[in-house]
This record gives sequence, structure tokens and C-alpha cells, in this order.
Amino acid sequence: MPSPDPLTAETVAILRHLIGFDTVSRKSNLPLIDWVEARLAAAGVACHRIPDATGQKANLIATLGPADRPGYVLSGHTDVVPVDGQPWTHDPFAARVHDGRVCGRGACDMKGFLACMLAMVPAMQAAPLTRPIHLAFSHDEEVGCIGVRTLLREMAGWPARPLGCFVGEPTQMEVVIGHKAKRTIRVTARGTTAHSSLAPTAVNAIHAAARLIAHIADLADRFRTSGARDALYDIPFTTPHVGAVEGGEVVNIVPDRCSFLYEVRAIGADDPDAITAAIEAHARTVLEPAMQAAAPEAGFDFAPVSQIDGLDTAPEAGVVALAKSFAGKNAHSKVAYGTEAGFFHSITHVPAVVCGPGSIAQAHKADEFIEIAELARCNAFIARLIAHCRD
Repeated sequence: MPSPDPLTAETVAILRHLIGFDTVSRKSNLPLIDWVEARLAAAGVACHRIPDATGQKANLIATLGPADRPGYVLSGHTDVVPVDGQPWTHDPFAARVHDGRVCGRGACDMKGFLACMLAMVPAMQAAPLTRPIHLAFSHDEEVGCIGVRTLLREMAGWPARPLGCFVGEPTQMEVVIGHKAKRTIRVTARGTTAHSSLAPTAVNAIHAAARLIAHIADLADRFRTSGARDALYDIPFTTPHVGAVEGGEVVNIVPDRCSFLYEVRAIGADDPDAITAAIEAHARTVLEPAMQAAAPEAGFDFAPVSQIDGLDTAPEAGVVALAKSFAGKNAHSKVAYGTEAGFFHSITHVPAVVCGPGSIAQAHKADEFIEIAELARCNAFIARLIAHCRD
């Protein structure tokens, strides 16, 4: 296999450094942020760090070009998923380069894109840019897109709002204009306990939870059979789903607690908050009255666990046309997995697309890898963005 060109070789070298930082979400990302900030500072690029409340994690924003004009954002997250229990054939935090691939945790999700961003900084400086390019590095995407929210609240106050954002999650450089919104809710049914021989005198929390779970299952059936459709998704309708249930100790005790987790993944035509509110309303108005007639203290508790805002960028939006031009694509698509892109629209009203190197099929797996050719294609995308911001 021929040696990569100098720019791609530099991208690979940067990616190897980034993989070397163990930024699993439960750990600090500050060593990586320190390294990126020092590299940019050495190149004369000013950076702005946004720490989290613990001081153990941070977002980073760097701007190249005139900050007082509208420009574009290249955005990626610095955290990765755990490797615990996965059958890796090598140290996941020591990048291995072979057969035209870079292997290591985060290689495609999504440190490959971060490496491209950093490798293209000299080209951004040499342009020179007449519109700015902002480089955004976030924390804790893998555990609910937490860091990007504080980053975007600060960006919302900028005097010059960006014209668009390119989130570099792995799409094999295909242009993605949408993904479903997601809400995850923990529900706890509160009942009363008794010996099972006296079951009718108590409020069985598992039975109460089961009735609400059945209601969610019925709702899922209605969306499947008669809900709104978006043909760009592989599952083209909204999907409520119960994924975990806990309750009870032994069969001869009426359980007074049962909890379960459910999620809603909604297409753009449906409001996930309205759906979760309707589920809670069913519990309050249909199920709780009978429970509380037997025991006033019985009922349901609802606690949000996570929220991913959906992405539904219009196909005719300017940022979509640009992404297709930069990527050399004519088509666009939507994906099942969530990203930070939806928050760019919901918090800052900046239109976004998802387009980045690598395949989502490799993400979160043992021996995760990215093709070096994908890194070269991403560099070409950014080079075309630079030319657009220079002209």
C-alpha cells in the first residue's frame, strides 16, 4: 500500500496522540484538552476553555479567521465509550496502524474527525480566511450530550452567529440531515406491601407498573401502524420502548416498588416531550385514582434520565448544499443514532449536518478502526470549506 501524503500522515500522527488519551466518559478529558490547547497555542491560535462544574472536564473552542463575522463550526466530542469486557487484540489506547487503518478506541467515534480538524489548522491560517472557522471540542457526548449544551449556551451569546455547523460523527463522509430525538424516563410505581395471602389488601407496584408498560406498548403499536412517517429512516416512525424493569423480592410478598426505564425515539413530525407528557398523564388520570383509593400514598414518580434533541435540517438549507459540495455528494440521508447536531439548532438556531470520516459500524466495538483513506477524504472536505471561507 502506498505511503499516505504528508497531510494525511500528519493526520494519522495526530490521531495516534488523541487515541493515547483515555477519555472514557467516566474519566477526565483534561489531559487531551491540555494537549490540544497547547498545540493550537503554539500555532498562535487563541482558545477558549469552558470547564464543567466539577473542574474535571472541559469544552474547548478555537476560532480561526475574523471572529466578528458569521462563519462555520467544525464540531466533535472528545470522550469515548468504555472498553471493559471487550475482546481487544491490542491496547485500545495505544493506536495501531496497519493495512491502511488506524485502530484504537475512538479512532472513528470520533477522534479521527478531531485529528482532521487539527491537521487542517495550518491551511486555515495560510488561507487567509474572510469568514471564521470555529473548532469545537466537547465532553461527555457518549453519556447524553452533556458538555455541548454549556458550549452552545455560550455560543448563543456570540455577536456573530455561525451560518452552519458540520458535526463529524462517522458517516463515511455521507451527508446526514436528520436523526431522531430521544427521551429516556425512569418510572417508579409506589404501592403498599403485604403477605401474598392478603394480596387484595395491598397495592401491587408491579401490577401498576405493568399496566403503564402495557399502555406504552399499545402506544408503540399505534405509532407503528398509523403514526406519521419519514421514509429517510430505516424505522420510519416514532418508537416508544420499555427496556428495563426492576421490582419485587420474593413471590410471597406483595411488592411496594417497581421501576422501569422507557425511551421515546421520535421523528421530526412528532414531539417527544408531548409523548412523554401524555404517558405521565395516563398514569395520573387513569391508573393512580384506583391505586390511591386503596392507599393514598400510592402512585407514580417520573424522572428524566437523558435527552437528545432531534436533528431535522431542511434538505434545501444552505448548509446541506455546502456539505454536499464539500463531500462531493448528491444525496442526503437520516440516521438512527443521536448526535450533538440537534442541540446546535435547538440552543443556538444554527443549522447543522452530520458528516464525518469512518463507519458507525465500527463505533463502540472491540478493535475499533478508521480507514486512512477516510481521513484523507475528510481533509479534502475541510479544504473545500477553507476555500469557501477564503473567497
